[in-house]
Amino acid sequence: MEITITVERPEDGPGSGPIQVGWFLTKDKNAVLYDPPERVMFRQQNRSHAKSAARCPGVIQLESRYFMVKCPFDLQIGFGRDKDGRAVLINRLGSASPVRGNKLNEMLTLVNEAEWRYPDRPTIQLSLPYCFIADELVYLTQLSPFMHYRADPLPGTIFGGRFPISVWPRPLMWAFEWHEPQKDLVLRRGEPLFYVQFEGMDPSRAVQVIAAERTAELDTYIDQIGGAVNYVNQTFGLFKAAEALRPKKLLTPKARE
Repeated sequence: MEITITVERPEDGPGSGPIQVGWFLTKDKNAVLYDPPERVMFRQQNRSHAKSAARCPGVIQLESRYFMVKCPFDLQIGFGRDKDGRAVLINRLGSASPVRGNKLNEMLTLVNEAEWRYPDRPTIQLSLPYCFIADELVYLTQLSPFMHYRADPLPGTIFGGRFPISVWPRPLMWAFEWHEPQKDLVLRRGEPLFYVQFEGMDPSRAVQVIAAERTAELDTYIDQIGGAVNYVNQTFGLFKAAEALRPKKLLTPKARE
């Protein structure tokens, strides 16, 4: 699937045309659950009036810069403590849950209480296989889906993040800080889970998101940098070392079927 934002540019050659960003899944297992990222675009808007917000260039420019990743699961999770006072997650759907309990434990993690930013705000992480790459300097910013309305707001906020996918491609995760742990966390399959935004050296250039092949070189490089966060505190300090290992080309567009 290809998603393109078109901006006219008079120049040709390196640094002109759209920035190419590749996306892929780091594992094939259950790949059917994970929809391709989509450009944020609101259909069926009122465009009849010349001053409609749907026709405002500023609004259009803003919306065109964000890509949406949808939630792959239906979840309703509660927070509690066991008889020893240890923090635990509770699957409110029980046997009615679409996700089996053992699989839920594999993908949803309650962060160690000592690592919470605030003692009264539990932090959880949902592991995902989405990964983005680029062959020029591109920063990815992950943030909440602020342009989509929820009738039942989440009882907390998501952790955003920003890092260069050109040198540090890694699987994304959805991290949540539970401000109101007495309220359940409800996620629905198909609803926006988070946005990603891509920034190159020239902010006027368009962004093109394409499906990427998982080549042997790409898999090797990700293995070389993967898991470093478990051993050092400041992974950004490893960027120079990662650049020395990086193949010249990581992004190979996936052949259309």
